[in-house]
Amino acid sequence: QVQLVESGGGLVQAGGSLRLSCAASGRTSSSGAMGWFRQAPGKEREFVAVMRWSGDSTYYADSVKGRFTISRDNAKNTVYLQMNSLKPEDTAVYYCARRMGWTITFYNHRNYDYWGQGTQVTVSS
Repeated sequence: QVQLVESGGGLVQAGGSLRLSCAASGRTSSSGAMGWFRQAPGKEREFVAVMRWSGDSTYYADSVKGRFTISRDNAKNTVYLQMNSLKPEDTAVYYCARRMGWTITFYNHRNYDYWGQGTQVTVSS
């Protein structure tokens, strides 16, 4: 089992920044991926960013490319999502997720094995 705990959400004005954290514990693996997804009220859960566990490759949704950065601290078993130039349309509950093996369909939330509880991000205009 893997436990994921997100933190760092909050209320911010448009143009501002937030950094989300996802602390992982439990079963470890040197492969797979750690992703960030978000879900706004009445909408499907959507892909935001992913980091491949081996090699550090990263991929982003077009809507956040150039504004968000995914990174990790191996010593702390923590993955971060730095969000800059936030827009009201970024408002959602943000989730981190862990997949124990890599997949090219990393953008599909159904392909992930473990999920955190989510953290609310609200961007005011």
